[in-house]
Amino acid sequence: MKRDANDAPGDELQTADAQLMARICWAYFKEGQTQEAIAQRMGLTRKRVNRVLNDARTSGFVQTTINSPIGAYVELEAKLVAAYGLAEAIVVPTPAHDADVRPVIGAAAGQYVSERLRHHESLGITWGGTINAAAQNILRRQGMDNTVVLMCGGLAKSTRINPYDNAAIFARMLDATCYYMTAPLYAQTAALRDALVDSEPVRGVLEMVRNVDMALLSATDLSEQSKVLEYEVISRDTWRSLRAAGATGDICGHYLDVNGNAVDHPLVSRAVHASLDDLRAIPRLILAAGGPQKVAIVKGAIRAGLAHVLITDEATASALL
Repeated sequence: MKRDANDAPGDELQTADAQLMARICWAYFKEGQTQEAIAQRMGLTRKRVNRVLNDARTSGFVQTTINSPIGAYVELEAKLVAAYGLAEAIVVPTPAHDADVRPVIGAAAGQYVSERLRHHESLGITWGGTINAAAQNILRRQGMDNTVVLMCGGLAKSTRINPYDNAAIFARMLDATCYYMTAPLYAQTAALRDALVDSEPVRGVLEMVRNVDMALLSATDLSEQSKVLEYEVISRDTWRSLRAAGATGDICGHYLDVNGNAVDHPLVSRAVHASLDDLRAIPRLILAAGGPQKVAIVKGAIRAGLAHVLITDEATASALL
């Protein structure tokens, strides 16, 4: 949590900060007090109260769970299962006013993993903003001997889609041991990629993927609004050539066409990630993705055998059908 300039360092301060956060959250969420009332009562500025509440949400100190005996869109879910041969589909409301759909889908994915990941099981994850949102919504647990395995390389730039950050959040929330892929998502050359994959740290994690019990996947699109362009994961020239080759997006660094076929492209030979065969062999594959720009890659992922469970939003579900 951010601190005022005149705050002193040390463990005592960290404890005091946690106590203050707990008092503010209790007053706001449990007692229904306004931020202004809390500020006056505790001798704080309203700005600081607002900041503490925001920090509580983003850090996982406060978590929101929606309890419902049935899904919000049962008919759509049933149609998706029938149309695509899924084991399960979960459809959530599409945000209004063209808002980012990733936090909504990620929240549902986080809750799903929290409810389904059992004692001693391992969770494989990939990269993306939806994965980050899912990590923020995992229910905290302790002592369940879970393992988190990052199934692809990382990015040098820290953003909401960074695989390393996402894996760390999952591990912290699950009180799990985390295994990172100590290599970039895309090596500079194919030869360097092969050398990295042959190295013991990377090879060991890739071998662990074969024993993963559950994997949470997200889909990256190649539209004009693609996050791979916004965060400069790939260049615009590479983006154009991927589209020209028929790619609709990627799953864990695997670029697929709308029919689920792997696209032949030089970038693929430089990707550090689990193989498609190893991904398909995971017992429970959860694909969390939505938005009109991702309809094609979601179709491709399902047809490639990379989804037993689909978590998406209403508009995307309707488009898929």
